[in-house]
Amino acid sequence: MIRKTSTLVGLDIGSSNIKAVHLSRGKRGYRLEEIGVVRLDPELIVDGTIVDADTVTDSIRELIRELGIKTREVALSVSGHAVIVKKIQVPRMTESELEESFRWEADPFIPFDINDVNIDFHILSPENTPDDTEQMTVALVAVKKDKISEYTSIVTEAGLIPVVMDTDSFTLENMFCTNYRPVRDEVVALVDIGASVMNIHIVRGGEFSFTRDVSMGGNRYTEAIQKEMNLGYDEAEKVKKGEQVSGVDSDLAKKVIETIHAETALEISRTFDYFRNISTHHEVDRMLMSGGCAKTPGMTGYLSEEFGFPTELVNPFQQIEVDPYVFDIQYIEDIAPLAAIGVGLATRQIGDR
Repeated sequence: MIRKTSTLVGLDIGSSNIKAVHLSRGKRGYRLEEIGVVRLDPELIVDGTIVDADTVTDSIRELIRELGIKTREVALSVSGHAVIVKKIQVPRMTESELEESFRWEADPFIPFDINDVNIDFHILSPENTPDDTEQMTVALVAVKKDKISEYTSIVTEAGLIPVVMDTDSFTLENMFCTNYRPVRDEVVALVDIGASVMNIHIVRGGEFSFTRDVSMGGNRYTEAIQKEMNLGYDEAEKVKKGEQVSGVDSDLAKKVIETIHAETALEISRTFDYFRNISTHHEVDRMLMSGGCAKTPGMTGYLSEEFGFPTELVNPFQQIEVDPYVFDIQYIEDIAPLAAIGVGLATRQIGDR
């Protein structure tokens, strides 16, 4: 039996870090209870696939122990090629009717065997539905079962109980709606750049419009710095973060980083172009960046200039109470971009769709 709780631990298992966020909820909103990050060696999770399950499990167990988190129920999320998220049109029907027929409705849109995936849906608001009253717009989510099993197994081995499985894209949307006040018709791009995957999730008025996962991230910066500057992995990581490394040419480092900024901007631009082609709401108004790579020196300024609209680091604690007597506020500010998905997961509740 699962103990009913009002809050879950948001556990974001990335390729380079595991982030745990635990919130409480009161009359005035959310309050931060515990937060922590543990770094993973780069060979433990490669391209979203867990290579060394035992070590990752031990890292999760140790993180939860160090934070003193008593809650066992956790919310997880996944991303990458094993995840399909699309907006589709289906005949207008009730939610219960859609529950019964959705597997058949979804089959043509899923590039995997329908028996190999778990599927879910969310009926979008009327603003997302064409004038044709015989149709309605639905967000389709499909995740390969083996990917879900891979992540839930290590969490279970760590002594935790996975009760919610989300996608990184919708978790970012939850975080955004919790901390920012969506403006009607405003189109916002939520871009999370992890070590190996960049998720670009576009919302209009706070509701899903389009999402895309790109197989590039912070590792691309590290690899380029290693190659062009003949540095080891640890030194390249420091250069990527803007830290001083003895003997490193700062001008060359800036040039290498800006070259990868251009690659990142190109992938984001391709996503925006596709969004314009399929959407009646053509232009993105602003962009919020998250993930460890979002703090790479010069990134937000470069993207703001490239796209011509405001681009800034996200603040996932903007509307969450953080007690300065409990937490080091500078530390919270430093890890805020890394915590976006964890915060979005921590707002989930048992029974959420």
